[in-house]
Amino acid sequence: MRRVLARCRSPFRTLSLRWKIALLLAVGCSLVAVTIGLLIHGARGRQIAEAARKTATDQLITVRRVYELTGRLDPDKVGEAEAGIDCPGVPAELREAALAGQRTTYLDLTGSDPGVWAARPIGGAHVLSVRLPLKEEAAELADLDRQLLASGAGVVALAAVGGCLLAGRLGKDLRTAAETARRISAGELDARIDHFWAPGTRNEVAALSHAVDTMAASLQRRLEAEQRFTADVAHELRTPLTGLHTAAELLPPGRPTELVRDRVAALRTLTEDLLEVARLDAHCEQPALETHPVGPLVASIVRRSGVTAEVHGAHQQTLVRTDRRRLERILANLLANARRHGGGPVEVHVDDRRITVRDHGPGYPDRLLRHGPQRFLTGAAERGQGTGLGLTIALGQAQVIGARTTLSNAPDGGATAELLLPPA
Repeated sequence: MRRVLARCRSPFRTLSLRWKIALLLAVGCSLVAVTIGLLIHGARGRQIAEAARKTATDQLITVRRVYELTGRLDPDKVGEAEAGIDCPGVPAELREAALAGQRTTYLDLTGSDPGVWAARPIGGAHVLSVRLPLKEEAAELADLDRQLLASGAGVVALAAVGGCLLAGRLGKDLRTAAETARRISAGELDARIDHFWAPGTRNEVAALSHAVDTMAASLQRRLEAEQRFTADVAHELRTPLTGLHTAAELLPPGRPTELVRDRVAALRTLTEDLLEVARLDAHCEQPALETHPVGPLVASIVRRSGVTAEVHGAHQQTLVRTDRRRLERILANLLANARRHGGGPVEVHVDDRRITVRDHGPGYPDRLLRHGPQRFLTGAAERGQGTGLGLTIALGQAQVIGARTTLSNAPDGGATAELLLPPA
């Protein structure tokens, strides 16, 4: 039984909300229509049966009186009924009941020749019977069943159509809410549902829409505040860092000077990264797209990156349309991340428009794979220390040039970053 129910539920789950509601309404109306039809059929059937039994009994009484007075059966006194003594067509159970001294009836509306019998004992061992044909009553009952079936089918069809229309409106509202949520998730923070029903009404879709819009507005305010803070901090740090860098260049040679210059350079790099992140958050970056053969382009970028990496597929001549400077920024960050947080050797594979950067370290942490890179968070101690901006910038620049980036862990260990460039 459970297997049957599971098989029935499996296709039902694949239906859309519209068809689920329409199907449930149709099934519910079908059950109601069948129940009402059975009740009406039963009530009318009982009326016909009671009237037929009464008529047959009255005819039997009349026939018995005529027989007792005249000693014979008078057809004129019977009417449409068929009267007889020891008639061979009398049902066996009716004959037995009559011989037992009972006056009883027998109704048959299902056969090819419907009728009602009435019988009683006469003369001790004989049975006087009357049969009344019920073809008209059976035809009336069959016609009533057809009318009930047609009416029920019409009600079910109307319920299904009404359910489709109702569910269509509900489904449209829910699809709008889902699409808006996806737009918000993709970074379109000003997307809103703006449902026409006012919040506070007894409308669940309106309540859901208002909740999503409120969440989106709150998220937009928080993210915009964070973006403004990031940009403001980077701008404020840029000027003093420029002076600090100039001052560090004037220090006398020596180990302390090297340490100061190294830290100043790290701060300048962090500041530039923050400014770049702020520009990416503002969605104001415009790529300078050009057509390049992907293999030689990647090979030259890897050589200039300063990271020792094996390039496979440098001969690939597939043409891609991309921004050379931004692609270099993406690959440089991925290579630097592989060198700093992964383990050697670092490999770069070029396959048609697909570029894969792989290391042989501990791999990306599960949290990073689930939620994506987050600024100022490297995700796992085993991958070392860092600001977490490298992958953030790489993925942001990939969106600018229309590339798709996928982060994963190789089955045999190591982190894998896959970049799919748009065609030329």
